[in-house]
Amino acid sequence: MSVKSAGIRDVAELAGVSVTTVSHVLNDTPHTRVAEETRERVRHAAKSLGYGPNRAAQALRTNRSGLIGLLSEEIATTPHAGRIILGAQDAAREHDLTLVIINTERESAGNSHKDDVQALLDRQVDAVLYATMYHRRVSLPPNLQALPAVLIDSTDRAGIVPAVVPDEVGGAVAAVTHLVEAGHTRIGFLNNDDDVPATHLRFEGYRQVLDAHGIPFDATLVSTAPSETLPGYELAREMLSRTDRPTALFCYNDRMAMGAYRAATELGLNIPNDLSIVGFDNQELIAANLFPGLTTVALPHYEMGAWAVETLVRLIHGEAEYKLLADKPTLLDCPLIVRGSVARPTSA
Repeated sequence: MSVKSAGIRDVAELAGVSVTTVSHVLNDTPHTRVAEETRERVRHAAKSLGYGPNRAAQALRTNRSGLIGLLSEEIATTPHAGRIILGAQDAAREHDLTLVIINTERESAGNSHKDDVQALLDRQVDAVLYATMYHRRVSLPPNLQALPAVLIDSTDRAGIVPAVVPDEVGGAVAAVTHLVEAGHTRIGFLNNDDDVPATHLRFEGYRQVLDAHGIPFDATLVSTAPSETLPGYELAREMLSRTDRPTALFCYNDRMAMGAYRAATELGLNIPNDLSIVGFDNQELIAANLFPGLTTVALPHYEMGAWAVETLVRLIHGEAEYKLLADKPTLLDCPLIVRGSVARPTSA
């Protein structure tokens, strides 16, 4: 015997409201005045009865599909940045939206992502998230302007699309301040040599802390190389072999910090008693598994994904002004994750 499925009138009766109110709540109709307590009662009633709005009918009525496209530039294959996807998914679920994910290669002269954006447009997504695998400026395909879009971990060279990026300067300030407050005044910086925003902004944060605490800047304590483990090892070994070596190292990322750990061990330096080290990125497979655990700065991948979806929802419903959001990128905090790699300095 078949069981009759619950309908919108059943939800209205259980929640003690009108059918119109149920429709407004479940379809997230904009500009309707329904108390939050009533909304919760309607959602609870619908969930308990197993009722959901008809997606096909809803799309025809509202001209919205309930789909958000996520153009993911290699981050779907990058474990530590995959939290962007998780943050976006969780926020989309809160608004009863579904992500359509396309993983693509990095932007290049022969790859503007125009075809990838078109594939999302063909699926009638309501808006698009564009996420890059690291913080940089990008040129966007012109067809991305056909609907609301938000950039994650990148900024638009043309300055017309809203973006959310990590507060690189603030993260560096937190890292170096932690070292200064532990008593260090000779702080080396192993920096990236790529011309990307993080390279310049993390150096800016490093300089800000030195200036704020009256510590003279020493250019010989700053070295650059590709931001990988072996170059980090080579830079650290050279810097730590000096008679006037630094008592602490701030590293551009956790991979360079891992190389610095190896250099310190080979030179007979104990971490943190002889040398303090702070990294950046909080790649947990590295930072949490070094001994001692690496104090580092976390990138807000999850938070950026969630913020981007929340912003798209506001744009779709006309609750945010596109041009104002695109005027400058939104910065999200990069918190310091304290482990065991920092201590007060002893004599070098």
